[in-house]
Amino acid sequence: MERCSVAKQLEDSFHRKFYYLRLSVTDVCNFKCTYCLPDGYHPTEKKPSFLSLDEIYRVASAFAECGTNKIRITGGEPSLRRDFTDIIKTVADIPGINKVATTTNGYRMAKHVHEWREAGLTNINVSVDSLDPKMFYQITGENMFHQVMEGIDAAFDAGFEQVKINTVLLKDLNSQELPKFLEWIKTRPIQMRFIELMQTGEMDSLFQNHHQSGVSIRNHLIANGWLLKVKGSNDGPAQVFCHPDYMGEIGLIMPYEKNFCQSCNRLRVSAKGKLHLCLFGEQGVDLRDLLARDDQKNELIARIQAGLNEKAVSHFLDEGKTGMTPNLASIGG
Repeated sequence: MERCSVAKQLEDSFHRKFYYLRLSVTDVCNFKCTYCLPDGYHPTEKKPSFLSLDEIYRVASAFAECGTNKIRITGGEPSLRRDFTDIIKTVADIPGINKVATTTNGYRMAKHVHEWREAGLTNINVSVDSLDPKMFYQITGENMFHQVMEGIDAAFDAGFEQVKINTVLLKDLNSQELPKFLEWIKTRPIQMRFIELMQTGEMDSLFQNHHQSGVSIRNHLIANGWLLKVKGSNDGPAQVFCHPDYMGEIGLIMPYEKNFCQSCNRLRVSAKGKLHLCLFGEQGVDLRDLLARDDQKNELIARIQAGLNEKAVSHFLDEGKTGMTPNLASIGG
């Protein structure tokens, strides 16, 4: 099949174009983060059936043929897949894909990040919710702070020019650590990304007790000489700030801010093959029946585009609608 023309770039009814796919390859996670899986991962099926390598290739190829040029491999914890390196190589070898990213909790990075880089991984995000080992354990339920830090060092050794760090902002837990994070990134090419806690409907008390807006951090940055960077076409939703005295950057992801969805450029496919039109919602379009054979690609693309025609203008979180994203640490691009 010929590559889609510019006219067939994936686009919704509000003329937003989609260059960026978040592709989940597993729901399983080995951490117990308070804002995500406080009781740990519990499968809803005896033997969950996640997308196979062939299915991953077919769905990624379909998006690539219609203008998607960045794919982020997510989970759960994607590195729990035994074929994770093969998944990276499969996606990286698809024509048109020039950015292959992943979001990980980092516990396997020290051992495997070099092979991920060699397989074609171009960008990496690591979830680090505190620079205090005790607070890290309190938030994640795992005593792996030092292993994760070693993994970040290994990523730089492997040749990554920048590592992005995702931190879910939690009032009275890690919200006092801004000076420590700023000191950490002063001499390191790290982009710190503070993600506002989101109300999921299942953890209302957590949200009420620990939600903190990123506005206070933004005001602090602007008052201290940080400058807002211009976004690229396949960048995520973060407002990214840089400073001439810092090697690192600060990103703020504030889904409750008005017009957050105006520049939406991302779609999500779940580990079981469902297209989610909004990262903050659970309703989706089933694609898996069209991932069985290569000759189904035309029909697959048609279904994706038809789904886009139903995409809403906003997630409406700012109007009190509850979000359903299962993994807050992975929403940052």
